[in-house]
Amino acid sequence: GQQMLAQASRQVLDVMIEQVLIEQAAAREKVTVTDGELDAIIQRDIEEGGGAEKFAAWLQANGWTEEDYRKRLRSQLLTSKMIERVTSSVPTTAEQVHARHILVATEAEAQSILNQLLAGADFATLAQQYSLDEATKVNGGDLGFFPRGILLAPEVEDAAFSLQPGQISGVIASQFGYHIVQVLERVPDYPLSEDALGALRDRAFRQWVDELWKAATIERYL
Repeated sequence: GQQMLAQASRQVLDVMIEQVLIEQAAAREKVTVTDGELDAIIQRDIEEGGGAEKFAAWLQANGWTEEDYRKRLRSQLLTSKMIERVTSSVPTTAEQVHARHILVATEAEAQSILNQLLAGADFATLAQQYSLDEATKVNGGDLGFFPRGILLAPEVEDAAFSLQPGQISGVIASQFGYHIVQVLERVPDYPLSEDALGALRDRAFRQWVDELWKAATIERYL
């Protein structure tokens, strides 16, 4: 229990440090939140919450003053503005492949399935029969279109981008098991899905924040 408490304390402190780093970066880049912006959002929150009395009761129930709320809201808005600023250069199109895969638990089973594929067996049928990936097996292992930097198994992604349409990979090991990948289509400049674009923007912002950590001098007194 003490270890869990200490870990939670470190996580909370890291979140607080990270917020300060973001706000310092915003100040350097002259990104600000005006009182007018805060007033407009607070007024919207009051109206959506049922009026001033209910809003005041909600603040009291959560142990906040209105100034506390304004400070928290200002921090959130600054972070949102920096996210937009940092991720605005992420393109909305990218080279993408349309691929499918079969995931199994052992290398021997993967090799057996690969032998069947090389002998002419249908990929989708084998995926539905054998794949452990419940999210894709019902669709014959179809992963859809994806750019680089999206898949949880980078080994599968690397294999997919090394193949041409119609080609099948060898057996690929990852933290999830053993895969066989087939590329169906390859497009050099294909629109990113909403999920893929969001993931790439999240990664771009996370990399930017990581650079803030590396460049900062941080002293912890707890």
